[in-house]
Amino acid sequence: KWDGETPTFAGYDRVCDSGNGGILRLPVAEDGVTSRIMETLWWLLTLLLIVAGLVGTFVPMIPGSALIFLGALVHWAAFGSAGGVGPVTLVSLFFLMVLGQVLDFLSGSVGAKYFGATRWGIYGGIAGAIIGLFFGLPGIILGPVLGVLLAELFLAKQSFSPAVRSTWGTLLGSAVGLVVKAALAFIMVAWFLVAVLTA
Repeated sequence: KWDGETPTFAGYDRVCDSGNGGILRLPVAEDGVTSRIMETLWWLLTLLLIVAGLVGTFVPMIPGSALIFLGALVHWAAFGSAGGVGPVTLVSLFFLMVLGQVLDFLSGSVGAKYFGATRWGIYGGIAGAIIGLFFGLPGIILGPVLGVLLAELFLAKQSFSPAVRSTWGTLLGSAVGLVVKAALAFIMVAWFLVAVLTA
């Protein structure tokens, strides 16, 4: 017999009239199930960003290290410091991200300088790197190289042999920059995984 009070049952939180003066509570998904689904979705988004970041390390026009950092940031926003990613990890990953971007951008010019490029050649390498961004993979590779070569020949008035030597330095510097950028990206991923798995 119904005593006039609303019954309570775990997992039953939709109320409707039973038709005879009583109250029925219909079962819905428990909060624990919803929470697990959301955690899974957050993890999928985090891993998707990190994998895309690793791919972007080797593919032009995709900010690889930035996507890895964004993945860590999403994980922190979803799970907080209790999930393993705290302020120290975020600041460290941000530093590695900035370092990777700077080295990738300047590596060609540094290589050119090491092989005797003039300041015009260095400026040409930087300008070529910027312009090359708009032309995909060929532009990323050839932009700094052509920038140094043309600047050495027409602005610094260098002869062909020194100009080619500076250009070769640009190519080597860019290759080293790519290797360092990839290494930093893998360090970022490793740091994130250690932080999460040891939480």
